Amino acid sequence: MNRLAGVTSPYLLQHADNPVDWWPWGPEAFAEARRRDVPVLLSVGYSACHWCHVMAHESFEDDAIAALVNEHFVAVKVDREERPDIDAVYMEAVQAATGQGGWPMTVFLTPDAAPFYFGTYFPPEPRHGMPSFPEVLVGVKDAWADRREEVGEVADRIVKDLAGRSLAYGGDGVPGEEELAQALLGLTREYDATHGGFGGAPKFPPSMALEFLLRHHARTGAEGALQMAADTCEAMARGGIYDQLGGGFARYAVDREWVVPHFEKMLYDNALLCRVYAHLWKATGSDLARRVALETADFLVRELRTPEGGFASALDADSDDGTGKHVEGAYYAWTPAQLAEVLGAQDAALAAAHYGVTEAGTFEHGSSVLQLPRDAGVADAERIAPIAARLLAAREERERPGRDDKVVAAWNGLAIAALAETGALFDRPDLVERATEAADLLVRVHMDDTARLTRTSKDGRAGTNAGVLEDYADVAEGFLALAAVTGEGAWLEFAGFLLDLVLDRFTAEGGALYDTAHDAETLIRRPQDPTDNATPSGWTAAAGALLSYAAQTGSEAHRAAAEGALGVVKALGPRAPRFIGWGLAVSEALLDGPREIAVVGAPGDETFRELRRTALLATAPGAVLAFGAPDSEEFPLLRDRPLVAGGSAAYVCRHFTCDAPVTDPDALRRKL
Repeated sequence: MNRLAGVTSPYLLQHADNPVDWWPWGPEAFAEARRRDVPVLLSVGYSACHWCHVMAHESFEDDAIAALVNEHFVAVKVDREERPDIDAVYMEAVQAATGQGGWPMTVFLTPDAAPFYFGTYFPPEPRHGMPSFPEVLVGVKDAWADRREEVGEVADRIVKDLAGRSLAYGGDGVPGEEELAQALLGLTREYDATHGGFGGAPKFPPSMALEFLLRHHARTGAEGALQMAADTCEAMARGGIYDQLGGGFARYAVDREWVVPHFEKMLYDNALLCRVYAHLWKATGSDLARRVALETADFLVRELRTPEGGFASALDADSDDGTGKHVEGAYYAWTPAQLAEVLGAQDAALAAAHYGVTEAGTFEHGSSVLQLPRDAGVADAERIAPIAARLLAAREERERPGRDDKVVAAWNGLAIAALAETGALFDRPDLVERATEAADLLVRVHMDDTARLTRTSKDGRAGTNAGVLEDYADVAEGFLALAAVTGEGAWLEFAGFLLDLVLDRFTAEGGALYDTAHDAETLIRRPQDPTDNATPSGWTAAAGALLSYAAQTGSEAHRAAAEGALGVVKALGPRAPRFIGWGLAVSEALLDGPREIAVVGAPGDETFRELRRTALLATAPGAVLAFGAPDSEEFPLLRDRPLVAGGSAAYVCRHFTCDAPVTDPDALRRKL
């Protein structure tokens, strides 16, 4: 047992029994490196990372390699999901030095935390042109012993290069019609018209770009934007990247056709995609969008909800294949023989045709990932439903993939927003309840009495790492969504506390934002990344939450901060729209207002219910909603909003101008 025993990160705990003498990140590890005059081996990964597990099994569990590490290095293990700031800083260095990055990330540091040698996965013996991990260890050890001055010069140069990088975020002004039109054109050029999505393999779900396309269509009527979003959503939902039996999306597809996924399931992907499909349903009424939104929401609750009411980070890609060997995708893939064993010959033949299971297989060793091929025809739904239920029940008997049970504040914020909206749209109050319970957990466990957030918790116990910008922004986003669907103003108030801290502790001059607070731990560079990757960046997520909060409250300070932050979209949107998708979506809301909807009346009144329902169905980008009694203290939007002729009414405002109140749901629908 090494020094990782007792930490809250499931990923670090997976390494607690390694023969490598791991240290968690902290000043003690670097003090030990100085005392011994040895370099630091920094290894960064996460629990659902397939190649992290491979390197752990091949190298970190090997006694001889561990002895080499322990003798010549201080080994530090970091969970990138707990410390995204550390991950971001050193990943920037890895990418600058090698032109690529990924996990596991392997970096060698001086005792002052300056990096001087980089890599990702290293095999235990030379392979495919890669040096072996022992060769790398010996080479770094020798360089440290024999060429210390050269090592120091490299480390100093890298640190100075990183520190000297300035972020040009677009200067004055917010993105306008021209920038958003250019972004749409850029996405159109990269669009895969045959298979949906953008670019080639590997292909990731473009959830934030899809939100932009849906909002752009809602604001401008651009049919091409809606078509790209709808076709991509259908292709993903029919593909192997979507779990056809249990719901939920895998991290990405290894091919451009969405057939074979990289099987880990992440909370953030499914929260974002649940919301996308719910919004697609609002735009089109698509039965497929409704089904996938609800199945994904049910997956979140069934498989990721923790006993404390939060949501776990991820499900692993690997599980036991029945022989004691952990294999990627073993839980999800099927052979024709396995179908026949569960279903019998006749139903197995129908299932194979319906789900694209072949003798040759679409995955490994003759197995197939279930999908809904377009050329398979339409199967009888009444026959398929019980077949799917039987397959799901049989799959439940297999060994389940491991689950990373840590609760990440930011990703729970995304889940709260998705479940609150999906529950409200599809009349599923249970989903709204689950969102509320997760929000309660964040307030009780993650937020202190000054509204400072802790990044993670596990088993109801807060971790030790401070929240970063995305935590404040995404949790505020979740609270704002919850306020809008429940009518409980306390969530608006909590969002305000968090966003005030964003203004106070994360902002730079001219509207730029940092990923860490002003008083956070000092690293070799203060991380600052506005690009949207697997999740909205803290920068663009903050812009969205600030804009929504300003629309709810009329706060000029919060709107000004949102507009300042969106300068980066003016710069990046036309050039790299795939990597600033959420920023583009927020910019659509800004151009549309966003619209502020206040519905006043008595809860039991039928007109009040219909007006509220109509407001919830609004497709206007970023529209905010408050509902309740006239002059209620719950929401600023309800002040000075009287009943009309003694009955329920809806008020719609945008750009500081309000339309006349309406009492007819159809009239409200036309406004939204």
